[in-house]
Amino acid sequence: MWGFVKNAFTSRRDHADCSGCSLCLLVCPVWRKTRDITLTPHGRSKAMQHGDIDRAAIDHCSLCGACDPVCPEQIDVSGMTLKLRRRLVHPEAPALLARMEEMTAQPITTKHAPAKLLPDQALLDHPEMLSRVTRLLGMPVAEDEGMDIAMALESGVVIPAERMQRFMAPLRGTMRIVVANGLLLKHLKQVLPTKNIVSLGETLSGHEEVRRSLRASDLYVIESRAYHSDYQRLVKYYDGLRVDHGCSFNLDLQRIAIPATVRSLPQRLGAMPHDDDSQARWVLHGRNIARIVVENLEDCIALAKVSNIPVVHLAELAEDGARD
Repeated sequence: MWGFVKNAFTSRRDHADCSGCSLCLLVCPVWRKTRDITLTPHGRSKAMQHGDIDRAAIDHCSLCGACDPVCPEQIDVSGMTLKLRRRLVHPEAPALLARMEEMTAQPITTKHAPAKLLPDQALLDHPEMLSRVTRLLGMPVAEDEGMDIAMALESGVVIPAERMQRFMAPLRGTMRIVVANGLLLKHLKQVLPTKNIVSLGETLSGHEEVRRSLRASDLYVIESRAYHSDYQRLVKYYDGLRVDHGCSFNLDLQRIAIPATVRSLPQRLGAMPHDDDSQARWVLHGRNIARIVVENLEDCIALAKVSNIPVVHLAELAEDGARD
């Protein structure tokens, strides 16, 4: 049993403020997939109000962030889940800590550049696509991509101060940082507030060649974590993209981004296989489209498995447009 006490000195509201309205269920992909209320933001808040919550409820959250902008009580719902994960000792914690120790021991080679790219694991696993992205953006990959930092944030493992210092040192002299991992993006905006830090999806979609290649018959799949972390600004940004080019988006009636992949923490850590097919099919259901354009390579792979129409990453879209 865990006891939870509301901190009256925090500016953000927490689980104690949850009224049980269940609006978060309307956008929660875990609820749609499982119909188990204990695995949802609503269920976690109510369990905490009664002083107890189990690990499955915490680990199942995909951290897509869709619940944050719809909460009428303005609770930091995804942040609440991350705090809960930090209270647990995850089985993968020793391996993650060992990896962070290895990275800390590596010498810092501060390469001065006005802009740097922090790719996610999917891009690192596909060097050809990563090369396309860097060529299109005209910026180098950061010497420390911070993938161990991103996974530590995801799993709630406390990041040693020395590791964070080593990761941040090369970034402090960089004015523009483009980040592919939505969770890492949100963290960096908090710790480096004076820097120009933007998502890879927003950056690529602002590229002239990419915009020129968008079609009215496209379904443009927004990466949900980055989008929901800066929802009020990005709603306007993507509305402008829709008006200019006519493409549709993976947005519901509230303009919340429906994620194409829904992965629990065990799936992220490789302890369980991915099961993205049903979610990817749901995103495509009922749509009359000729092509799928994605910001996130993870989504590209998942949607290509269940679709018989072309699925292209934004970086490929630019090169296709150049050939046309």
